[in-house]
Amino acid sequence: MASSFDKFQKRRLISSYFSVVLSVFLVLFLLGILGFFIINSKKLADNFREKIAMTVFFKNDANDSIIKAFGKELKAANFTKSYAYVSKEVAAKQHTDIIGEDFMTFLGTNPLQNSFDINLKADYVEKDSIAKIESQLHKNPMVSDIVYDKQLVNLVNDNIKKVSMWILIISGFLTFIAVLLINSSLRLSIYSHRFIIKTMQMVGATKAFIRKPFVMRSIKLGMIGGGLAIIALIGVLVYLQVNFPDLGILDDKLLVALVLLLVFGIGVLITWISTYFATQRFLNLRTDDLY
Repeated sequence: MASSFDKFQKRRLISSYFSVVLSVFLVLFLLGILGFFIINSKKLADNFREKIAMTVFFKNDANDSIIKAFGKELKAANFTKSYAYVSKEVAAKQHTDIIGEDFMTFLGTNPLQNSFDINLKADYVEKDSIAKIESQLHKNPMVSDIVYDKQLVNLVNDNIKKVSMWILIISGFLTFIAVLLINSSLRLSIYSHRFIIKTMQMVGATKAFIRKPFVMRSIKLGMIGGGLAIIALIGVLVYLQVNFPDLGILDDKLLVALVLLLVFGIGVLITWISTYFATQRFLNLRTDDLY
């Protein structure tokens, strides 16, 4: 009978430990993902901005020397992220590939123009900055037209500001929930030992002596949960780096290491603080209040 009871207690203890580790792991993993999203949010926004292209069309009178000079001007410009020259012959071929029909067969001529597709640096993808760049490029007498999606530029910038604000709000809310979840799991674990705590106190053990094994055990559980969260986060980061290399998630290895250490440290800190106050609560209870 005693053996069966011991096995039951052991299973309940393991279940309690598992729930604490699982809670710590899930919460820290979520916080880690959120942390990486926050520190990479500007990079993600910049990456999206820099994909918005500005196309500069040239008049048919523009010769090769003018085209080459304009290319050199773009290369030296502060606002240029990248650029590509698209001749009217290449543009015609691209157009044919898209519509599946050669329009020059019935037109008899190529009405398209030589052009440059310019991707601006993220800091210059703003309404006022693009207007200045457009005005500057129009000073070239051989430029016939400049085309870009003005509505998309305004929409992207407005949404980035809104998303950034909501990220901060959600981050604060999730952090609060995370602390509550870990704290609740640890309080339940300590609650199952409330009679042992009170018994030790009644035989003269000091509060620090009683508290120490519970705190140390919780810290170990926090370290296990934090370690599992770090492994899972590294897996996610490697996956993103392999499948989305343009994001450069692992470029700043020092910052990545700092976030991972912070996640581990938060796991240890929260478990230590939660266990300290949970044990303190039962140490201060009267014997009658335990029931």
